Amino acid sequence: MYQSETSVRVRYGETDQMGYVYYGFYAMYYEVARVESLRQLGLTYKEVEEMGVIMPVLENHSKYMAPGRYDELLRIVTTIREKPGVKIKFEYDIYNEANTHIHHGETLLAFIDKKSNRPCRPPKAMADVLEPFFK
Repeated sequence: MYQSETSVRVRYGETDQMGYVYYGFYAMYYEVARVESLRQLGLTYKEVEEMGVIMPVLENHSKYMAPGRYDELLRIVTTIREKPGVKIKFEYDIYNEANTHIHHGETLLAFIDKKSNRPCRPPKAMADVLEPFFK
């Protein structure tokens, strides 16, 4: 299992009239956490794409337990529980500044060869950096 942490400060434009994070912005927070999670492994999304692999989202699930609020610093814990095959599942647990668990999300992505547009295995560099977490 691999875990990483990322922080995001809620900006005014991401909130509704109540000062709560608008529900649609959680998917953007997932993306920020996913990209930073890979970066913490020493690999960037850009590098994965340069290896000829893209990673479209197949599924996106969200559970809202309490609102994120304007100007809060949210902590996002990103987890990969299973070794990726042709798909990779990310889980996101979001905590507010009081360390209250306010949100849980999951995304399922596929590895797609850019040239053939067909499913493929993760690039070797990505498989190699994740391998130690799944022994």
